[in-house]
Amino acid sequence: MKEKIERALFEARPYIEYYEELKKKVEEISSKVQDEASFVKAVEEEMKNAQEPFKTDLRIFLQKFSSL
Repeated sequence: MKEKIERALFEARPYIEYYEELKKKVEEISSKVQDEASFVKAVEEEMKNAQEPFKTDLRIFLQKFSSL
C-alpha cells in the first residue's frame, strides 16, 4: 500500500495546494490502518473535518489513489 500511496501523491502533486501537509496527513493515516479499505475510509473521514482548500487536496489525492 505504501507504494500506491507514494504513486498517488506523485500524480496528485501538480494539483495540490498543500502538498507537505497532505503527505504528512496521509502517512499518519496509513500508519494507523491495516488495509486499503480502512485507509480510504479514514481519508474520507478526514475530508469531512477538513477545511477548504485542504479538503480539495484530500479529494484529489483520493481520486488518484482509487484510480491506481
